[in-house]
Amino acid sequence: MEIITILILCFFLATVAPVIRQRTGIWSGWILAIVPAAIVVWLVVIYPKVWAGNAFRAAYEWLPQLNMGFSFRLDGLSWLFAMLIFGVGSLILIYAGYYMKTYKNTKRFFAYLVFFMGAMFGLVAANDLMTLFLFWELTSVTSFLLIGFKHHLKAARDAALQALLITGTGGLALLGGFILLGIEYQTFNIEVILQNPHIFLNSKYFLPISILLMVGAFTKSAIFPFHFWLPGAMQAPSPVSAFLHSATMVKAGIFLLARLLPLYSQSDFWIYTLTIFGVTTMFAGGWLSMAQNDLKKILAYTTVSALGTLVLLIGTGTAYALTAALVFLLVHAFYKATLFMMAGNIEKKTGTRQMDALGGLRHWMPVAAIISYLALLSMSGVPPMLGFIGKELIYEAKMKAPDAAVFILLAGFLANVFMVFVSARIAFSVFLGPKMSFDKKVAEPDVALLTGPGILVILSLLLGVFPEIAQNIISPAFTSIAPDESLVKLKLWHGFNNILLLSVLTVSAGLLMYFARKGLINRISRLNELFFNLHLSERFFAGLNAFMSFAGRKTSFVQHGYHRFYLMTMILSATALLWYGMFKMNFSWDSHLFEGVLSWIVLVAIFVIVSASIATVTTSNRLNALIYIGLVGIGLTIIFIYYGGVDLAITLIVVETLMIVIGAMVVYRLPKYIRYSGVTSRVRDVLISVVFGATITAIILAISPDYQAKEVADYFVENSLTKGFGKNVVNVILVDFRALDTLGEITVLALAAIGIASLLKLKLDKKT
Repeated sequence: MEIITILILCFFLATVAPVIRQRTGIWSGWILAIVPAAIVVWLVVIYPKVWAGNAFRAAYEWLPQLNMGFSFRLDGLSWLFAMLIFGVGSLILIYAGYYMKTYKNTKRFFAYLVFFMGAMFGLVAANDLMTLFLFWELTSVTSFLLIGFKHHLKAARDAALQALLITGTGGLALLGGFILLGIEYQTFNIEVILQNPHIFLNSKYFLPISILLMVGAFTKSAIFPFHFWLPGAMQAPSPVSAFLHSATMVKAGIFLLARLLPLYSQSDFWIYTLTIFGVTTMFAGGWLSMAQNDLKKILAYTTVSALGTLVLLIGTGTAYALTAALVFLLVHAFYKATLFMMAGNIEKKTGTRQMDALGGLRHWMPVAAIISYLALLSMSGVPPMLGFIGKELIYEAKMKAPDAAVFILLAGFLANVFMVFVSARIAFSVFLGPKMSFDKKVAEPDVALLTGPGILVILSLLLGVFPEIAQNIISPAFTSIAPDESLVKLKLWHGFNNILLLSVLTVSAGLLMYFARKGLINRISRLNELFFNLHLSERFFAGLNAFMSFAGRKTSFVQHGYHRFYLMTMILSATALLWYGMFKMNFSWDSHLFEGVLSWIVLVAIFVIVSASIATVTTSNRLNALIYIGLVGIGLTIIFIYYGGVDLAITLIVVETLMIVIGAMVVYRLPKYIRYSGVTSRVRDVLISVVFGATITAIILAISPDYQAKEVADYFVENSLTKGFGKNVVNVILVDFRALDTLGEITVLALAAIGIASLLKLKLDKKT
């Protein structure tokens, strides 16, 4: 029940967050952070059990007939992600409490943020595919609300919509993959599925399932070609950017790939696909980050590069690669959350985050500068930060990749060089450069704005100096995804070797690029415009606008407002489908249906029905039409009585009487009858009516030989008293056996009554 308790706590905290924010103001961040911080403490307490291989489980059956339910499992992998979600989340809440003090409507902001935290935990703790999908979509919806928080700005609305549509479309693809997996395994339980990978690998649906799952993961984690939504999400407030980019939203796809690793680890298709898309994203994100001028956009593109690195490592799947992936998961969460929070501090204190307008901030913000330096050292992979250990492991994993090691290593080397260049540019240009003049009085950020970044860089430094702690942290997660492999031992110093040489070359090349930055950035910008002038975000909105324009034209064509044509379209479509179905079923008419002589009473009733029907559609007087329709009902009543359907006959008589009375009251208030349709239109309508009537008749004749009315009647008679507890069989049928049908009829009548009452009231109000 611990998992359920955590979810309830998170969602309850989200509901009371607006009240806490309103009552406590800037202190609300500290108060709200108590719950996630307490969860972190609990996670630390249960670590020995998780390390020993135990898992915490919770389950609730929802639709057992479909093998669907809410199921959760906290194992080593979900424990690691939960530590990041609640650990970084608590620090983000402290930061946001003060950072958002100048914003409006911050009460709902904190509700969104805490709800997002709970949804992300539900995602990583899910042990059922449908449960995972539910929380997957909740993270998409809440991230939409967070990214578009500054909804008065068009850019924020566009960025939120873009993120929602891309991740939402990926979510639908993921749902399709989950359903196909469930069909193959006859269960949605993730633990059961992962224990039997051969079913997936030998499935006839292997390729579509793989593509659907990859699309879901790639869209969520901004993997090429879906990477462009992530830089646009920078319209969100800095606390949102820090949380989404470090430990939550964009890591959901990474978590999914890691969780499913035992399922596809023996598949060459998965390995090659993840490797190709991972390398492409890693290189593209690093390359695009160098020419940016917006500080948050630079960090966003470096996040894209980091996500590509994680996908590459998971796709490689070796012990070195998986160890490197888990270490880099920590590394990236620590330095990226820190840098985004510091970017927010810089913007808040200076009024800008444009690189060419920043400089010399170390003079006004010395503590912030030191924190930023440490985070940038980790991003560059410089000792003694944890980032150095992560980079060394990544190089080792790339060198030992089973295929295309040279290509992967070269792309990885260039991407790391780009990271060093970006880090140097931020460190030197923003903090160490010459003093710039600002519209605001620049000062050291408040304690609440430095607490989170400070703790994270200290953790990164501590884990770098004592890597055995980091090894113990990632060990349960490694065992969860690769139980047959051995975790690589983490060391700060591996001696003088090729990996160290690569690290030195990486830092040296990045620094050289920085010193040539002016001409280099211009050349990169020109190359991007010349060869990479895709502007995927603009093309996305152009495509969206084109689609909306097409939808508008289609709607004006289909939804034209002529009800007659709507009815004709529905009738003709239904007719075509019904005949197609009958031919597919090889229907036939039983000749015995046409044997025997009808009673003269039935013949008279049929004559009345046919004659009245013809008179109804040919008369030019509405009142006469009502009378003829009533005669049709009388004819049907006679047939019902003759064949023993007394209850139907009584109901029909009542309905026909009311219809004629009410109809007569209405027609007297209508304008004079006018013939709007010509001869051609009437002939067309007659033909359509005859064809549809013949179709219904054919269906009845086709199914009549197989229809055993006596069996149905006997069932109702036998079970009316014992199961429905009623002696009146008809009443029991209406309120028990056909309860939903009766409820639907009552609902329709109630809605009609409300509509009529509203119209009458409106008319009376106008008169008064």
